[in-house]
Amino acid sequence: MELRRLIQAPSGTDDLNDWRHAVEPEVKTTNTMRWSRRTFGAAAAASALIGFTDGSRRARAEGSEGAGCGSSYRTGNGEWTYDVVPHWGQLPAGKEFGGTHGAINTDKTGNVYVSTQSETGILVYEPGGRLLKTIANQYPEVHSLYLSDEGGEEYFYATVQKGTPAENWLVVKMKTDGTVVQKITAPSEAGFKAPNEWRVTAVVPGPDGSIYVANGYGDSRIFKFDKRGNYLSSFAGKGSEDGKCDCCHGLAVDTRYEEPLLLVCDRENLRLSHFDYDGKFVGHVTQHLRRPCQVSFHGDYAIVSELQGRVTIVDKNNVPVAFIGDNPQQSQWANYKISPDSVPTAVFSAAHGCYIDGDANIFVSDWNHIGRVTKLTRVAT
Repeated sequence: MELRRLIQAPSGTDDLNDWRHAVEPEVKTTNTMRWSRRTFGAAAAASALIGFTDGSRRARAEGSEGAGCGSSYRTGNGEWTYDVVPHWGQLPAGKEFGGTHGAINTDKTGNVYVSTQSETGILVYEPGGRLLKTIANQYPEVHSLYLSDEGGEEYFYATVQKGTPAENWLVVKMKTDGTVVQKITAPSEAGFKAPNEWRVTAVVPGPDGSIYVANGYGDSRIFKFDKRGNYLSSFAGKGSEDGKCDCCHGLAVDTRYEEPLLLVCDRENLRLSHFDYDGKFVGHVTQHLRRPCQVSFHGDYAIVSELQGRVTIVDKNNVPVAFIGDNPQQSQWANYKISPDSVPTAVFSAAHGCYIDGDANIFVSDWNHIGRVTKLTRVAT
């Protein structure tokens, strides 16, 4: 298995501040790093396109199939050139997203699930963007969603930040209709003593059914449970050295290689890292990103949402091949207070949730206090 590495890790990164309700930690922004292995000048220039705003101060859902999309809707480069689908996912009157501090996924029928930071719970759309229903309303702040097909039945593994008064910061496994079949809370065997020490950000099942949970807003350990939810072990932990993380924000099951690996979005260290399923550190595979949040796969490519206003596509060697929605205005990066109408249509301010479907459509949720969901369709080449 060949894993090419990019330039050496940065000599220093800012520590993650204490996470507060509804607000991501602020860190100092950094200038875009220079890549040492492939030249991406043309790609970066192509992705930083100027869009327009629709003037609405309500939650924005970008994206309608068939709209004549021009340069103000276009982003990306080469075979990864995309058009924003205008008004996709628009909510009915009286409903609002709230902060879209969550994730996106689809079921086998193509329905799209968008988690929010509001009483709407998880929104369920048909592929064309019409809202079908909401599920899991008892959990108004679902941070991550991972779909698993188990014996022909589909389940979501999700991390919950806010739920019922008695249930905050937990892992749930649910059917696609929102029926909860399993819950995991802070394991006392791992040394947790105070409620605010367990602040989970991601969960995925491993190839053998083991469950991996990232305590990204806590001590940056990753916990392994058996399929019944019994605690087994932990690894990683807070730090910048090899095998450590500074906010293990996202987890993904990376099957692009002969040996499946756990891919970790090590957000405040600005990198993606591989671990095996026993918790052994394998290597840093992409570095100098802009605070990577979540990952979704399309064949040999990985789509990475970055909180500092961009989505990056990397190939099987984990080298960037395209930038989507690259925002040149650093004042908008990771700015929770920003209104979506001030962000051009074809760029992002704080790409948090991301998902690419079988047709290579990309869905992105921007982290801000009003909410923004964008669908992008690949331009035929």
